[in-house]
Amino acid sequence: MKSLFIAWQDPETRLWYTVARLTRKDGVYRFVYTQGAEATPRFSFLGRMTDLNAEYFSEDLFPLFRNRLLYTSRPEYPDYVRWLDMENKSNDPLMLLGRSGGKRATDSLCVFPEPDADADGKYSVYFFSHGLRYLDPINLEGIARLQAGNILRLKREDHNEHDRFALVLETDEKLKVGYCPRYLNKELRRVQDVTTLRLIVKKVNPEAPLHFRLLCRTSFTLPQGMYLFTSKEYQPLSKALLAA
Repeated sequence: MKSLFIAWQDPETRLWYTVARLTRKDGVYRFVYTQGAEATPRFSFLGRMTDLNAEYFSEDLFPLFRNRLLYTSRPEYPDYVRWLDMENKSNDPLMLLGRSGGKRATDSLCVFPEPDADADGKYSVYFFSHGLRYLDPINLEGIARLQAGNILRLKREDHNEHDRFALVLETDEKLKVGYCPRYLNKELRRVQDVTTLRLIVKKVNPEAPLHFRLLCRTSFTLPQGMYLFTSKEYQPLSKALLAA
């Protein structure tokens, strides 16, 4: 993984905007704001990166993101990487951030990876089921009975009053097991329109906090010439290069 997008939630509208991108190349981290940062007047800037038109670079991971990683010395760290299904990749900060979402209770940010196609042109996107706190007890208990490899479906919920792009996660038995993260909804709807999308249960963590309870993986192959995250929201604003 070489690139992450940063999503920010507007505190008034509760809508999510992709406002920045974090990349790593040749051991150097680069941070740039995207055009989504200008989509709402309530967004200002993140951390110490105060200039929306600058590109920031650093040999160390920026504090804004480093502080979203669980320290390896914490007693819950082994459980943390197990919930993420990343026991063998726990030394890569970008991969940990991308899988965990980097969410903190004190702000309205999350991060998500920009997926790369494999040698066969197939994309794989991992995400944790969202909205579990809104499920009724029967549906929530049903998650604990799921097993790795179980097939799930993404069902469009066009009349959702909170998100018109909502995608519900359902089992073959029509059991509702959460929602696809909002920052992926529009892109995965685009994929559904042109190709077959396979969605499975990757890992169930019955003892984990709700936001780490159900890990899913979707895989698909895009038609030639189609790419993900190409709209203006994801394009950079940068004009100047600054050291962080």
